[in-house]
Amino acid sequence: MTKAPAADQRRLLDVQALDTRAAQLAHRRKTLPALADLESVRGGLVQAEREQVTAKTLVKDLSREVAKAETDVEQVRSRADRDRKRLESGSGTAKDLQALTHELESLARRQGVLEEAELEVMERLEEAERSHAAVAARVAELKTREAALKADLDAAELAIDVDASAVANERLDSASGIDAALLALYERLRAHGGGLGAAALRGNRCEGCRLELNPTDLAAIRAMKPDDVARCEECGRILVRDEKHGGSA
Repeated sequence: MTKAPAADQRRLLDVQALDTRAAQLAHRRKTLPALADLESVRGGLVQAEREQVTAKTLVKDLSREVAKAETDVEQVRSRADRDRKRLESGSGTAKDLQALTHELESLARRQGVLEEAELEVMERLEEAERSHAAVAARVAELKTREAALKADLDAAELAIDVDASAVANERLDSASGIDAALLALYERLRAHGGGLGAAALRGNRCEGCRLELNPTDLAAIRAMKPDDVARCEECGRILVRDEKHGGSA
């Protein structure tokens, strides 16, 4: 049976309380609401940035289409201007002048088709530019939100880290001088007991597993000497007795 001074056993409860506090702080740090909010915003930002790239690419493509449509229309207009000047000059045979008239009619029809196509692609470009502006604004908004959440998260984590550091220092002081074998047993049990290696015996109940000891086990514990290290028969944790239940001398 493991033995350790009764005072050291009682000090384990202080160490356990600090270890529990440290675990709570670590859990709190991992589950800060800002973490989930930040993850959500960053997910939205990634999607919005993808949409922004797509929208920007579409604007560029449509801008090239508009430029090509303008060039096509300008070429037809230039050709029509040249033909019109030749026709107005009256130079050439009647057949040539008749051909110019037919060509001008054809160019007019062609120009109408091209201008209609130009107008259509310009409208598509305007819509694409509006969409790009909207998604760019959403990206900017999400980046602002991301920065604010990151600042909030950093502040919250810093506050927790300060508390955790204080708890760690207090834990070092509380554990200092405790029987080495007892502390090693406590650490082993804590590692396999969900963070609890020692618990108080309150009346006939183990505060670790919250179960009541049967009369036989309770009587055996009460018969132990103060330096005997009691264990809960249900959960295996160290049972720390108060002076009333500290065992016989």
